[in-house]
Amino acid sequence: MTSFDSSPQLNVWRALLALAVVFVMLATTGWTAIRSHREASPLQASLSAWQRGTLDGRDLPDAESPPQRLAAFFASLTDRQRTRLAHRYALAVGNMNGAPVKLRYRANRIALKQQSAHERERMRDERLSANGRHEAGRRMHRFDMLAAKRRHILAFDPEGNGRVAEAFGSLDKAERVSVVVPGVDTDLLNFQRTNRRYSAPVGMAESLYDAERAASPGTRTAVIAWADYTAPAGLGLDSATALRAEQGSVRLNALVRSLPGDSTVALVCHSYGSVVCGVAASSLPSRVTDIAVAGSPGMRAESAGQLGTTARVWAMRDADDWVQDVPYLEVGGLGHGADPVSSEFGARILSAADARGHSGYFEPGTDSLSNFAEIGIGAYGSVRCAREDDACLTGLSDSAAA
Repeated sequence: MTSFDSSPQLNVWRALLALAVVFVMLATTGWTAIRSHREASPLQASLSAWQRGTLDGRDLPDAESPPQRLAAFFASLTDRQRTRLAHRYALAVGNMNGAPVKLRYRANRIALKQQSAHERERMRDERLSANGRHEAGRRMHRFDMLAAKRRHILAFDPEGNGRVAEAFGSLDKAERVSVVVPGVDTDLLNFQRTNRRYSAPVGMAESLYDAERAASPGTRTAVIAWADYTAPAGLGLDSATALRAEQGSVRLNALVRSLPGDSTVALVCHSYGSVVCGVAASSLPSRVTDIAVAGSPGMRAESAGQLGTTARVWAMRDADDWVQDVPYLEVGGLGHGADPVSSEFGARILSAADARGHSGYFEPGTDSLSNFAEIGIGAYGSVRCAREDDACLTGLSDSAAA
């Protein structure tokens, strides 16, 4: 789930904040996380093979090269050569910023089928516990669903709980792209849901894509369900700090900079995803015109001005979203700062009158979804402010509000 859905866990959050000084003291006395040495992950293995590889006697460029350089490399290849690379280095190509998006879709489909076969073998591995074999089956079914031809998987990493991103609409042709950045407990297995569909990244993105097309059929739009960062699990220490957000912000910035064409970009950030967007804000390129947050525990800033972005900053919270009870402060690295819907923060406050709970912002028919869609297509004059005085539109030029 992409939300702090279990409100009793708020006590955990408060306790973590109350113990901030203790955590700082532990940090200064050398308290460190120990990471065990393991063999390379599938993605790391694919990247290592790419780094050593050649194509028709030609060295392959560094996988960490700027997107523009990688785009130029792929543009110099024939279709057959690109296809060979997708098959030979599926995970590397599928996650490579700068590779053509359609090639990434193809490579990730190959990688998903390979990982599905791997999980199918694990299901029959008697060395695993019954729970382990059951988990392998769940992963296999998820990989099979994501590998369907109709799906456009822009990123895929099976390691651990997994990371994934999916595009709706044509990124190559889009005039405007919206990126949905979800919050805690987001991983491969709950990337999409049957029950509570619109609380998961796929449902969020599909709902937003449909709303944008309905609002402006003539605008070429695309929406990305972006779960390509390691989100915190539940309301533990990770969700109270910016560590995951800092890591995710690097990946979010890389995604935005690698998108094809010259489309503008709106970030739609839910719950802890708003922390990711807040941390990323100052480093994002100017093509990011809007950052809209919902159900935010804070953006690691005391004001919209502190975010260091030229993008318009929008915020909303529905009346019964329990996240409003989270302490809006930052002490010793714990907590995420000021409340984005407070008047002091300075964001443009949007209506979320019809949304219910912490996970209801993308439900069809809600003001919140409609507002996200209007921002996504650039129809600022059509957004509904939280107050009837249209305060959230203050300062927008006639051209911006058209």
